[in-house]
Amino acid sequence: MEAFRRSGHATNSPSRSFKRGMRKGSEGLKSIGRSLGFGVSKAVFPEDLKVSENKIFDPQDKFLLLWNKLFVVSCILAVSVDPLFFYLPVFNNTANCLQIDRKLAVIATTLRTIVDAFYLIHIALQFRTAYIAPSSRVFGRGELVIDSGQIAKRYLRFYFIIDLLSVLPLPQIVVGRFLQRSAGSDVLATKQALLYIILLQYIPRFARVIPLTAELKRTTGVFAETAWAGAASYLLLYMLASHIVGSFWYLLSVERYDTCWQEACKHNGTCNPDFLYCGNQGMTGYNAWSSISESVLNEACPVDSDNDRPFDFGIFKQALSSGIVFSMKFVTKYCYCLWWGLQNLSTLGQGLQTSTFPGESLFSIALAILGLILFALLIGNMQTYLQSLTIRLEEMRVKRRDSEQWMHHRLLPQDLRERVRGYDQYKWQETRGVDEENIVQNLPKDLRRDIKRHLCLALVKRVPLFANMEERLLDAICERLKPCLYIENTYLVREGDPVDEMLFVIRGRLESVTTDGGRSGFFNRSLLKESDFCGEELLTWALDPKSGSNLPSSTRTVKALTEVEAFALIADELKFVASQFRKLHSRQVQHTFRFYSQHWRTWAACFIQAAWRRFTKRKLMELQRKEDEEAEALAGASSTPGGSPYSIRATFLASRFAANALRGVHRNRNLKTARELMKLQKPPEPDFSEDTE
Repeated sequence: MEAFRRSGHATNSPSRSFKRGMRKGSEGLKSIGRSLGFGVSKAVFPEDLKVSENKIFDPQDKFLLLWNKLFVVSCILAVSVDPLFFYLPVFNNTANCLQIDRKLAVIATTLRTIVDAFYLIHIALQFRTAYIAPSSRVFGRGELVIDSGQIAKRYLRFYFIIDLLSVLPLPQIVVGRFLQRSAGSDVLATKQALLYIILLQYIPRFARVIPLTAELKRTTGVFAETAWAGAASYLLLYMLASHIVGSFWYLLSVERYDTCWQEACKHNGTCNPDFLYCGNQGMTGYNAWSSISESVLNEACPVDSDNDRPFDFGIFKQALSSGIVFSMKFVTKYCYCLWWGLQNLSTLGQGLQTSTFPGESLFSIALAILGLILFALLIGNMQTYLQSLTIRLEEMRVKRRDSEQWMHHRLLPQDLRERVRGYDQYKWQETRGVDEENIVQNLPKDLRRDIKRHLCLALVKRVPLFANMEERLLDAICERLKPCLYIENTYLVREGDPVDEMLFVIRGRLESVTTDGGRSGFFNRSLLKESDFCGEELLTWALDPKSGSNLPSSTRTVKALTEVEAFALIADELKFVASQFRKLHSRQVQHTFRFYSQHWRTWAACFIQAAWRRFTKRKLMELQRKEDEEAEALAGASSTPGGSPYSIRATFLASRFAANALRGVHRNRNLKTARELMKLQKPPEPDFSEDTE
């Protein structure tokens, strides 16, 4: 009525409403729309709901997700608490009457009330929980309807009746009425009422758990976080079913024994049916009945007799012969009934010997069908959950089997087979069968960058070439690195092959050798360890702005001496990083590159060696010249005065000519040696100069 009055007032004064809307902006328009009562639901996105003034919960809110999990647990507890009411009837073997266990009645009623409190809270939250508009489910999560009227209308139309029937405190009312009145005749009515109420309330309770569990799985993706938790949950559900079946079997046993007593009472003139229920000791004729009750009831309803029994108890005879229907020890009869339910659910009721009573036959049929369904459900789901623990091992086993069959079919030699097996084993030890690269690539770009930074940044900084780079450049490099694994005796690259990636060693030892293109007599060998890199020809190619699409050739052969873990930066990614970040063109990077490059180290060593040889040869030649001059001087001084001056001079010239010829031979030999040593070409210089436009 208030909405209609406001609607009429707005119709009578449209100009005033329009001015108010213009003055207050969008909020005024929203209030006019609500006052006119068009019934259009208000839809927002989840991020807008956080700043909304309405106390409406997002269905994806963490608190609501946690509450849904707690509510599922409370529903399971509610289903497990309700069967406790079946244990309330118990026979008094001394007074030969049926009574209600008052202590257990108080405990069961209290537990049921506590569990129902969760239902009430859940009902209240449902009126304040937004839902996704069906028309907005075209893409993404959709828009949320936060209008309380629409939310209440939707909830009342679907699940409110089920929740209301589930939370009705009918068992508490029945038990409370019995405890207050304490009349013996109410034992039969209480027993019958509890049987039908509990069975009827099981329907809405189970009907609410199933869609709630499905919604929880749809929202969070999984019901159990781990495989062991999932297997344990299904095992607990199977035990819960055993608990329900056992308690129902106990109540039916009490019912059948009570039926036998009633039939015996009908055939006895002294008996009154009210005498069979405790609390009626003050009724007329009870004393006469109490004196003969034991003999009459034992004769009509014998428990231990196997032959010529006047009353066939069928599958309930075990409960009577064990004495659990006469015991006030709740734990004893609960464990016994739980074992009976678990045993017959697991065996599908194959050992049950039923009587001709229709209710007993129907109970046995339902037990067999339920046991078949639950057992198949338990085994299937536990197998699925437990197989998920070893699915990677199974995939590895299948992969190895296929690999062995392929190698056998292709007649690979034994050494190649051992290398294939070694690589598969090493890769399994490092990754456990998980494709890390595929997992990371499927994530959003920002999240992928942060993960790569977390995994690679510390390792990249250990490489001297990138030790002093800026953070943006390091992030770009980390984002494009891919992990690589190599086993022992694996050739990473061979001399002369095109270099398609640059490797940064994280762990392991490698051998790097070169023969300078196969030149005879030349061999250079070096070792690579952690923080070293190979494939530096690719960096030279990437820094050259005039480089084409042809990749450079490797000048060295790199072989893994141990198991190696490394990060690889492929050619296209390195080219992109070099073109985007001018920091790579600094002189500091130039000096670092020259110092740690194996190619530059080899060329520098050869250059120093050639210079040293030239220096030593020049020293030897100077020493030889001084010796020759001393020898000539000594020869001139020791010449005899009586000798011919022409012969002496000829001898001097001949010796000098021979010395000069010998020096020429040595000089040519030294030049040839130096030229042979310096045939190793100087490595191409990367374009480290910064472009200035």
